[in-house]
Amino acid sequence: MPNNPFLTLFGRSPIGPMQQHIAKAHECAAQLLPFIEALQAEDWAEAERLQQQIAQLERDADKLKKDVRVHLPKSLFLPVPRSDLLELLSVQDKVANRAKDIAGLMLGRRMVIPEPLFPAFKAFVSRSIDAAAQALKAMNELDELLETGFAGREVTLVERLIEELDRIEHDTDNMQISLRSELYLLEKGLPAVDVMFMYQIIEWIGDVADRAQRVGNRLELLMAR
Repeated sequence: MPNNPFLTLFGRSPIGPMQQHIAKAHECAAQLLPFIEALQAEDWAEAERLQQQIAQLERDADKLKKDVRVHLPKSLFLPVPRSDLLELLSVQDKVANRAKDIAGLMLGRRMVIPEPLFPAFKAFVSRSIDAAAQALKAMNELDELLETGFAGREVTLVERLIEELDRIEHDTDNMQISLRSELYLLEKGLPAVDVMFMYQIIEWIGDVADRAQRVGNRLELLMAR
């Protein structure tokens, strides 16, 4: 592999920590699936344990984000603009933040999804987590992209990963529309305040996929430079 001085600056290359950061953001989102199952079973102790775990993972991601910002070199060794890497980091962080928001609100309201809606809701959460997992796959290629100077087969591989991420996010858009329609048909029989917060949660779960897709968009911009 080419010897890139940026990558050999021990303790100063942010790529490894950035990959750890997106891994932590994905882990944060992935906990939403067992979390909503605990809520649905009205197992409040397990739901609270998982919510605290999500909050801790988000704090861990925050610490990694700060470490990257502090150690990101300001020298000319950077093969890509420093501002682009900081923007990418910021977008990644929003995945973890939104997962924490979802868990906090749902636990705070002890939110149980209407039973007819739950299978579609669970599938929607799962597909949004798929988007975060795909963003992680794409980000795990960033060091290779830098090694190859954003050229060759590595670019093609990352482009394919991002295309799949776009497809996953498109799936979540359709699932979100369908879920809202199903909730609309049920809402007259539910407390109005509960319905309002359910719409909010559906929106936020869609945000997880949207923000994961933005990670792919930022990677595309890096490759286009």
